[in-house]
Amino acid sequence: MVIDAGATGLRRRLMWTAAAREARALCCCGSDPVCRHGVVIWGPTRYARPTLKELSMKESGSRSMHYGHFRWRQVVCAAVLAVVCSLPLAAAQDAGQIWVGTWATAPVMLPSPAAEAPQGRGPEPLRIRDQTVRQIVHTSIGGSAVRVAVTNLFGSEPLEIGAAHVALREDGASISTDAGGPLRFAGQAAVTVAAGSMVLSDPVVMGVPALGDLVIDLHVVSDSAAGNGATYHAAGLTTNYLSSGGNHAGAAALPVDRTFQSWFYLSRVEVLAPEDTPVIVALGDSITDGTASTPDTHSRWPDFLARRLVARSGNLPPGVLNLGIAGNRVLSDNAGLGLLLRNSGASPPPPSNPNAQFGRSALSRLDDDVLSQPGVTHVIVLESTNDIGMAFESDTPTVEEIIAGHVELIERVRARGLKIYGGTLAPFEGAFYHREVGEQKRLAFNEWMRTSGAYDAVIDFDAAVRDPAAPSKFREDYQSGDWLHPSDAGYRAMAQAIDLELFDER
Repeated sequence: MVIDAGATGLRRRLMWTAAAREARALCCCGSDPVCRHGVVIWGPTRYARPTLKELSMKESGSRSMHYGHFRWRQVVCAAVLAVVCSLPLAAAQDAGQIWVGTWATAPVMLPSPAAEAPQGRGPEPLRIRDQTVRQIVHTSIGGSAVRVAVTNLFGSEPLEIGAAHVALREDGASISTDAGGPLRFAGQAAVTVAAGSMVLSDPVVMGVPALGDLVIDLHVVSDSAAGNGATYHAAGLTTNYLSSGGNHAGAAALPVDRTFQSWFYLSRVEVLAPEDTPVIVALGDSITDGTASTPDTHSRWPDFLARRLVARSGNLPPGVLNLGIAGNRVLSDNAGLGLLLRNSGASPPPPSNPNAQFGRSALSRLDDDVLSQPGVTHVIVLESTNDIGMAFESDTPTVEEIIAGHVELIERVRARGLKIYGGTLAPFEGAFYHREVGEQKRLAFNEWMRTSGAYDAVIDFDAAVRDPAAPSKFREDYQSGDWLHPSDAGYRAMAQAIDLELFDER
């Protein structure tokens, strides 16, 4: 069902009524705006907060999703779109399978080329033109088909993709040719992603393994200039590859020009899985993003959690999506960046850019990064170490203000019918931004989290990693050397502290 955005009055109401009837006939789960069966429902609604963003399907054939403030939301039913897909996919969805997330990352804006890349994140390509980017994503769950979201959310220019491909990884930069194939967008091999938009590929039928490596190739004809809005995620902690010139999408062996450890232009990967598959979203800062974990080992705490869930659940584990951003805060966009980069000797990006590097605040990005994930059922929040540590002098939020931010997160997640669990804040005495006043705020915040009952459950990460003899510090073997971020062993201990039965609750 396609609704004319220019229709007014009675005609629009009639079209909306017909579309709603069609959508409800296909899906009655009531989730909005993105249901577990792939239905996106739009109607006459406004967000109350002008800072919130909304996904809207553009009218172009490329199914380009534009982030912005819109009065109307379109209705696009995946079950209707499935008519143009293969019969096996339609049969699979009829048999009770839905699109759910197996991997995701939070896009941010690439900072100025003058900014030195933080440890483990670069150096990154300054501009990609007529080259193929080969990127590795590690799945949490498997499925019978896959589709990929390509983003130009922070782009200042159109992102031109000449070809794209998905496959299983063979070794290093080599791919297996036994599964996968070209990614198409509304049936086309090439797609132009407008600045501020993203596109979702057509499905590719292939067996996607749980805890496996997918290889996604993008032949980038031209991209947004770095420092003026290229979209990426800094801490990929995974070796990715940039080719020499030309289209090498789908080539078994890639002619590698250079490697890097960030993800460019990717925001999520979805698989077709049983309709009762839970999906867990981890919302956090650098400790969720995996800072200081060993690259290419998938040693973030959400990675260890995914392994535990696969071992427990066999072929039907929940998906685990990591939406952490290093330096992120609940209350402030990109705040504290100058302090952190000054400490590391690097130059900050322009302060007027709220999306660079550390991203929008958790409150600002909740809709886009968390609630829009397909199939999401549970949310784990581990945020506010940076609200405490990176705020200083006049910019210091009170404990009450930090708690109020978390209460808003809880209310908005619960309004969608999802479970939300809170993580206590780990100690950070010895870190560069530790202050005694910050320690007192951390203790007060953790006490509120443990005793208030505000979250549906509490995961005591603090207790899992602190030194019993000096509880304001990490255990020596659980910290990475900076007394702020866990070691691989510390990340593993955090995952072990999570009660897996929490994800049996709906």
